[in-house]
Amino acid sequence: MEPTRQSVEDELTTPSKGQVPPAKVSADGIDVGAADRRNEEASLDPSAFSSSSSSSNYRWVVCGLLFFATTINYVDRQIIGLLKQTLQGQIGWNEIDYSNIIFAFQLAYAAGMLVAGRIMDRLGTRKGFSLSVFVWSVAAMAHALAYSVTGFGAARVALGFGESGNFPACIKAVAEWFHKRERALVTGIFNSGTNIGALVTPLVVPWITRIYGWRAAFVATGALGFLWLVAWLSLYRAPKHPSQAEGEEKQEPGSNKIHWLELVPHRQTWAFAIGKFLTDPIWWFYLFWIPDFLFKTHGITLLNVGLPLVVIYQMATLGSIGGGWLSSFLLRRGYSLNTSRKTAMLICALIVLPIVFASKVSGLWSAVALIGLAAAGHQGWSANIFTLASDTFPRRAVGSVVGFGGMFGSLGALLIAKVTGYVLQWTGSYLPLFIVAGSAYLIALAVIHLLNPRLEPAPIGGA
Repeated sequence: MEPTRQSVEDELTTPSKGQVPPAKVSADGIDVGAADRRNEEASLDPSAFSSSSSSSNYRWVVCGLLFFATTINYVDRQIIGLLKQTLQGQIGWNEIDYSNIIFAFQLAYAAGMLVAGRIMDRLGTRKGFSLSVFVWSVAAMAHALAYSVTGFGAARVALGFGESGNFPACIKAVAEWFHKRERALVTGIFNSGTNIGALVTPLVVPWITRIYGWRAAFVATGALGFLWLVAWLSLYRAPKHPSQAEGEEKQEPGSNKIHWLELVPHRQTWAFAIGKFLTDPIWWFYLFWIPDFLFKTHGITLLNVGLPLVVIYQMATLGSIGGGWLSSFLLRRGYSLNTSRKTAMLICALIVLPIVFASKVSGLWSAVALIGLAAAGHQGWSANIFTLASDTFPRRAVGSVVGFGGMFGSLGALLIAKVTGYVLQWTGSYLPLFIVAGSAYLIALAVIHLLNPRLEPAPIGGA
C-alpha cells in the first residue's frame, strides 16, 4: 500500500498538461490570497521535499522514526490497562479508583497538549521531540516505584505530560518533510504505530510479568524510549527547503511563531478541536477498558489475552494505513482536498457503527471482530483528521494547532474516563459505552463539515 519511490517522484515532478498549479487556489477553487498562496506553494512544491534522490529517500527514514516513537508511546500508555486485573488484586483498587488513575493521566495529557505544540514550534522538532520522549520514558519506568493508587496517579501525571508531545512533533515533522498529497498516507503509516504498540504490549508484558513481576514490566517498556532517543538524535535532521532561501517560509526554531491564542478565532481550529474532542476518547476507551471487557464478558485472562488483542490491533493497523491511503488515492484521481478527506472520514465513521452490538454477541471472536472493525475505523479517521491541521494551517502553526486539538481530545478522554468508571461500577454493563463509541464519528464529521464546509485554509497572514 506504500507508494513506490518512482511513483512518488512522478507525482511530485510531473504536473498534468494545462493544469492550474494547486498553489493558486484552495481545495474548491477559491483564491486564498497571497499569504496563503505562499504557504500552499511551499506545501506542494516538489523541490521543497525531494530536491534529490537522497532527500526523497530520507523522508521515509523520518517516517520510520515517527512510527517507532508512536509505537513506544502506546506501549508505555497501554501497559496499565493490560495489568489492570493484576494490579487491582495487589493494590486493591476498585473501578472508580482505576478511572481516577486514568483521569490523572488524561488531565496531565490535556494540560501538556496546551503547551506541547508550542514547544515543538519554538524548539524545533528535533529538540522538542527529544525532550518529550525523555520525560515520558522516565515517567514510564517510575511506575515500578508505585505502591498505592496515589503513587500510580503521580506516575501517570508525569507520563501524560511527556507523551503529550508525540503527536504535535509527528504531525509537524510530516508537514515539514511531505507535501499535501502524501500527508494522509504518511500520517496513517506512523499512526499505525499506535496499533503496533497496542499489539506488542499483550505479547510481551504478560511474559515479563509472569517471570520477573509487574514492576520489571514497567522498567523494561520504559527503557525502550531511551533506545529510540539514541536513534533519533543520530539520524534526524531538520529539512532544508530551497524555498527558505527565498524567504517564503522560515522554519528556524523560535522564528515568526504563532501563539495558540491566535488560533482561537478561526473556525478551522474549532473544526479540528471539536472533532478530536468527540472521537479521541473512544480510542482511549478501547485502550484502557477493552482488556477488562474481554476478561469480564468472555473470561480472557492476562496470559491468554494476547491473541484477541493482536487481532483487534492488527485490524486497526490496516485501517490506519488504509484510511490514509484512501484520501491520498482520491486526491490523485483528481478529487478536491475537501471531497477526498471527508469521503474517507465518512467511510471510517460508518465502519465504526456495528460496535454497538459488541456487548450483545455471545461469541468471543464475534466481539473481537466488531471491536477490531471499530478500531480500524477509528484509526483511518485519525489519519485524516490529523491531516486537516496541515491542510488548513501553515507549517509554522501546525504544532500549535495539533496541540490545541489534542488538548480538547484529552478533555473528552477525561470525561469518558469518569463516565466509564461510574457506569461500570453502578451497572456493570458496557452497552451504553459502545453506543457512544458507535455514534461519535458521524456527529464529529457533521460538526467539521458545518464549521469548514470547503476545508478552506485559515486566513493567517504571513503563511
